[in-house]
Amino acid sequence: MWNDVDQRIRRAFSNVRQGFRAVLTRVDSSGDVQTVQADALAGEQLQDAELFQHYGYSANPPPGSMAVVLPLGGRSSHGVVIATEHGNYRLKQLKPGEVALYSDEGSKIVLKRGRLIEVECDTFSLRCKNWQVNASEQASFTTPTLSTSAQLVAQGQIKGNSGMAIQGSVTVSGDVVAGGKSLVGHQHSGVHGTTSPPL
Repeated sequence: MWNDVDQRIRRAFSNVRQGFRAVLTRVDSSGDVQTVQADALAGEQLQDAELFQHYGYSANPPPGSMAVVLPLGGRSSHGVVIATEHGNYRLKQLKPGEVALYSDEGSKIVLKRGRLIEVECDTFSLRCKNWQVNASEQASFTTPTLSTSAQLVAQGQIKGNSGMAIQGSVTVSGDVVAGGKSLVGHQHSGVHGTTSPPL
């Protein structure tokens, strides 16, 4: 009797398409949900299968990306892509607990061990109303030019170890120290007497 039950279960499952792997050939990112074309490893082709991703995160995987397809209702025609991966571009050697965002061009943001966030790119452009970084040790920029379109406000000191070049005016509410000389109470002696300290 149990053999008959097992055979019926196996026959029922044999008519239901299980999850399978595929390789993406095209992604359409224009709709509310991205759709993909893919070649399944079993030789079948998927047309306009939906690619589901987590809220707040969106990626357009390049052709050649591997995918895991889940056929809803056991039918390939109603398959949805639930995960993608591309071994050529995935960042390797991440330590346990580290998280990364990356692109096929090599841009990356890595949340590393030791509470370090590493950003690597050619041009860094930030568009937001307020940007606040709370770095308990330091924040460093390794770039030939760091510019602002408006004010640069510093609550502490600004140091130029190799000198500073400023175009335009600078407003300072505290002291300015240049070459070890403070502007507070600073005077010059000259032909016409001693100058008054800066106001």
